[in-house]
Amino acid sequence: MRNSTRLRKLLRDNSILFIPGIYNSLTARIFEEAGFKALYMSGYATSFSMLGMPDVGLITLNEMAMNAGNIAEAINVPLIADCDTGYGNAINVTRAIKEYIKGGVAGVHLEDQTFPKRCGHVGGKKLLPLKVAAGKIKAAVDTRNKYDPDFLIIARTDARGAQGGGLEEAIKRGNAYGEAGADVIFVEAPKNEDEIRHVVQEIDKPIFYNSTGLSPRLNLDRLQEIGVKMVITGGLSMRVALKEIYDFALKLKNDPLKTQLDFKEEFEKHPLGDYHSFVGFPKMEKMEKKYLPEEEQPDYNSTVGYNPEKGE
Repeated sequence: MRNSTRLRKLLRDNSILFIPGIYNSLTARIFEEAGFKALYMSGYATSFSMLGMPDVGLITLNEMAMNAGNIAEAINVPLIADCDTGYGNAINVTRAIKEYIKGGVAGVHLEDQTFPKRCGHVGGKKLLPLKVAAGKIKAAVDTRNKYDPDFLIIARTDARGAQGGGLEEAIKRGNAYGEAGADVIFVEAPKNEDEIRHVVQEIDKPIFYNSTGLSPRLNLDRLQEIGVKMVITGGLSMRVALKEIYDFALKLKNDPLKTQLDFKEEFEKHPLGDYHSFVGFPKMEKMEKKYLPEEEQPDYNSTVGYNPEKGE
């Protein structure tokens, strides 16, 4: 079964679907190991982690699709990925959707900002004309229907916080994108619970919610009671990594040896402390025994290093 089909089944379930944000194959593997049913590739975190640059339209289709494809290949659960503005007009969108589908992604969200876009929770956003944006959604839907009918098209509108926009404009656009064929509507940056509820009541499609930035943090029971169907955390895992690695860097600078030894002792007790096994060395050894002639198989016991049988 394709992961796009699995994602469709999750969407049909009665319960709300919580999808943590990740940004590369390693973070995806970790969150999958923790038991999440689906994952979300943050465009903000991808831009920052891959380029060291902010989410202002600097990253390209090739870079985003490559990262999404690498992540999708590394995990077994469905991946939803940020597709920004589709990297051009409606014609460019057709190629973008095809590339994400080729990479094994289960769904994307497309936004209605002008290019270059900006993060949905910063100022200075400008909107495409409604007919232009709806045409891009229709192009995405037609392309998906050709290559993978279960691939999820999530239409995002930034109208709530954009120049000349507002909540009612966001609702108007959400319904227009639904009429263009979008499966799910993503109204970025509602400011309070009443606005979330208004969005759910007025848009005739499942609602996707980004629990970050300007938007209120509500527990899942409350969001489900309101009627939200899908919830992401966006770049939260990136912020966690930023904090933990920076704090570690300061300790390492102050006392390199003690920091290494303290961490080694702590990490060996961690559920992922056998990180060689988590990365996949035992799987590689099994493949070597299956496919390589005996004389070509590495002898893991003959040299100092990782021993798959001992997990060390």
